[in-house]
Order: sequence, then structure tokens, then C-alpha cells
Amino acid sequence: MWQQIKNIYHLAQALLACVYYGFPSKKLIVIGVTGTDGKTTTAHMIYEILRRASKKVALISSVHAAIGEKVYDTGFHVTTPDPIALQRFLKKIVDSGSDYAVIEVTSHGLDQNRVFGIKFEVGVLTNITHEHLDYHKTYDNYIAAKAKLFKNVRYSILNADDASFAKIKRLASGKIIAYSLKKSADFNLKNLPIKLAIDGDYNFSNALAAAAVTSVLGIKESTILKTLSQFKGVVGRMESVDLGQDFEVIVDFAHTPNALEQAFKTLKSKIQDPQAKLIVVFGAAGLRDKAKRKIMGEVAAKWASISVITAEDPRTEKVENICQQIAQGLIDKGKSDGKDYYFIYDRGEAIKFAINLAQKGDIVATFGKSHEKSMCYGKREYPWDEFQVVRQSIQNRMKK
Repeated sequence: MWQQIKNIYHLAQALLACVYYGFPSKKLIVIGVTGTDGKTTTAHMIYEILRRASKKVALISSVHAAIGEKVYDTGFHVTTPDPIALQRFLKKIVDSGSDYAVIEVTSHGLDQNRVFGIKFEVGVLTNITHEHLDYHKTYDNYIAAKAKLFKNVRYSILNADDASFAKIKRLASGKIIAYSLKKSADFNLKNLPIKLAIDGDYNFSNALAAAAVTSVLGIKESTILKTLSQFKGVVGRMESVDLGQDFEVIVDFAHTPNALEQAFKTLKSKIQDPQAKLIVVFGAAGLRDKAKRKIMGEVAAKWASISVITAEDPRTEKVENICQQIAQGLIDKGKSDGKDYYFIYDRGEAIKFAINLAQKGDIVATFGKSHEKSMCYGKREYPWDEFQVVRQSIQNRMKK
């Protein structure tokens, strides 16, 4: 009941904001990117391709909003801003002279009417994996929320490799365009020989999605391929921190079971020395999907040598309880506390511990916070800078 009231409130906000700002999306070609994982990278790829093609384009992502020559912070833990902020950004985009807008769109944003009134030309789906079931309750509800993006679009760009493909295809409108790493599709690596400068097989899927979008918008294949081959990635997505240490340190935003598995798998494949270790630091957000926590532990048990389980926005939950729920997945896979995994509830101390544990050739990777500038304890946001903590920990280790 409370959620319905909240959704009506957001709908009223969106309608008023659209009227106040003059329905700015009607003056733009808007591309909406949704999915559990890969939204940010895909959105940034689309943005860069359009820029390379000399198109006037703006971007609203979980990292920032890029409009003209200016970059704006989109807020704490925010992917889809509230309706008023979103329409204000779109008005700025129109005023900047841009013709295109690339927007990350969450299932919450769709379900809560935060994107009401936006005219999407193209909808893109990366995937739908285990996440947000605390909110949506069932996987089918989660799919239905994502499907709202594809109701009135001209093009629906869908991932044929994803389990949700058939259901989303039935619910989508416009011209359906499929991309796939594994199957015959409108866009795959056989008919589009993509080369990437960033790691991860999953990024080829993101790249195919970006290529499909920009192709239907009339961008030349040569421009698409060249841009993707030179794409350097997104801040806090598999980002290396190299201060001259003899082991690798990576900062990444993965915080779902699927994203963690893809990241762990990619990092594990980079280790050449059979004695070298993959040391991971991660937690799970409080007051969010509890069912995924044990699965995250199982993923860590499968791929990581050592897991350091720590805080990630515990909110009003006890961080100790969250970490224990993650550890249950490790325990079920036969892993032991003090050898295969450790509890260090202070995230700064956890990162420091992992970096001090590393030996030559190891990889240390932190997950879940990345670019975010705050950590939520209780109901308050406290300043947090993952990169600063990581750099300081490396520097202290090197001094020793």
C-alpha cells in the first residue's frame, strides 16, 4: 500500500516536472539502457560512439551526467534520479544543443514512474539476473518492471543470451533487434568483429548492445568498431590502481551474484602463476535483496582464493549479520573462517588487510562501492572514497 502511494507521488512529480520543463524529451532522441548488470558500461559505450560520430549527445548514468562540456554529480547511490532532477537534466540537455540523450534506467525508476513522460526512441536490455527481489518479490515482477521501458519505443535492443529474452520479446514494442555472444542474431561477433581494450567476455555483450543501438541510429560500422576498440572503460569498473606494487589491485562496482561471478572469472583468468591468489573484498547492501547474499558467498567460494567480507552500506542492519549471511555460501562450499575467508567489518580495515595479505603476482580486488562517494550507516550517509582508501593502503604497504 505504501509503495503504491509512493508510486503515485512520483507520477505526480514526473507529470508536474514534464509540464514545468516543457516535455524536453520530445526534442531529443532518447536511448534508455536497462538491465541488472552492464548498464553503465553499455550507456557509456553508446555515448562515446555517438560522440565519435560527431553527434551532439549527453549522458545520464550512475557515475555522472555529462551535458555539453559539463559533468554533474547524480547523487548518492543513484542510477535513475528523481523525476524533477531527471526532467531538469533533460532540459539542460536540450538547452546545451544536444540531439541525443543516453540514460541508464533502473527497474525501480520504471516501476516508480520516475521516467514517466520521457519519450524513448530506443530501449536496450543488458540482462536480468538475481537482484532487487526484496522490492519486486518475484523474478516475473522484476521482468515486468524492466519491460516497461519497451512499451512505446521505436527499437527494442534485446540480449538473446539472457534467460529473460523470450518474455521481454513478447512484451516489447517497435522493431525487435537481438544481439548475442552465443547464438545467431542480428548482431554477433561473427558479423561484427569487435575488438576491445578492456577485460571481460561480458564486455563484448555490452559492446554488441552499444553497436546495435548506434547502428539503428545510422552510425557507420567503421566508427562503431574503432570507438569500441579504443574505449577505456568507466571509472570504477575493473579499474586498476597501480602505484608500482608487485601485485595487481582492481576496483570494481560489481554487487550482484552474476556481476561478481563475471568479474571473479575474468580476474582469475589473468593469473598465470598457479601459486598466485585472487583476494576479494566485498559485502552486501543492508535493507536490500537478502536472498542474494548466500549466493554471493557461493560465487566467492568458487572463484576467489581468499574473501574478505566487509561493510557495503549496511544501513539499519547489523553489518555482522549481513557478513554472516554471505559467509553461509562459503561455509556450504566447504570454506573455513580464518583461511579461505575473513570477517573485517570496517571496510577501510578490510581493504588494508587484503592489500597487506597480497604477495607478488596476486590480484586484490574490491567490489560494490567503486565510484560512490558515501557509505550509509543507520540512516546517515558518511563520506567514502574507495580509491583514496585503496591508494593509501598500497602506499602504506610499500613503505613497509
